[in-house]
Amino acid sequence: MVYFVGAGCGAADLITVRGMRLIEKADVVIYAGSLVNPELLSFAKKNAKIFDSSRMTLDEMVDVCAKAEEDGLMTVRLHTGEPSLYGAVGEQMRRLDALGISYESCPGVSACFGAAASLNMEFTLPDVSQSLIITRLAGRTAVPEKESIESFAAHHASMAIYLSAGMIGELSKRLIAGGYSADTPAALVYKATWPDEQAYVTTVGQMPEIAEKQGIHKFTVILVGDAIARRGFADSRLYAADFSTEFRKAKTDETCGEDDHDERR
Repeated sequence: MVYFVGAGCGAADLITVRGMRLIEKADVVIYAGSLVNPELLSFAKKNAKIFDSSRMTLDEMVDVCAKAEEDGLMTVRLHTGEPSLYGAVGEQMRRLDALGISYESCPGVSACFGAAASLNMEFTLPDVSQSLIITRLAGRTAVPEKESIESFAAHHASMAIYLSAGMIGELSKRLIAGGYSADTPAALVYKATWPDEQAYVTTVGQMPEIAEKQGIHKFTVILVGDAIARRGFADSRLYAADFSTEFRKAKTDETCGEDDHDERR
């Protein structure tokens, strides 16, 4: 069996309990050495075979999984963040399917959520934005034309942009061309939740200047949208006194009066 495990975005204690336990049981661990916190390898058994995928091709990784399967061993493929986002897991699973090798997935904390935690912000503020768009600029991996930065920017929703810090000048121009104003709040979070994390709250127009000044060109998630400013939003209706849920009845002036009367008694 092969387990695709999300390592989380940086801090070793942000891996899930399930993910940690899978690493503890694994006979073989293939981890993304250029991105995954090496502290996580301390959870592995002393006799576990460890492979650094940053130095391997797809064929080589699949060969390791296939050999482990032949030997009746359990493999953990340890990915950075959340494997379903820019994890290149689909192609690995397709190869395993062809070989008849079973696999399961264990989710992890993605960088945009680690970044939001570092900034103590919420992506979905009432009256500001109720959507989060996760995307990237095209690089060596293409992006479908219908998923252009400009088309997403037109929605004025919260955005988390991955793998684009090295092209931040182009990103800024395209966000503005798509509809964001130059003074729209933005944040650059380098190595979210790692000990050497750096976070800068700025604007869409000023992003390139901040990135150049701070020397940020990789390992950075870029957040864009008015939600970053944490102002101009309404309270959620969920906890409003006059809002009923399955677990709580709405409180009217009349019921509030009854409650007061009960307390006086």
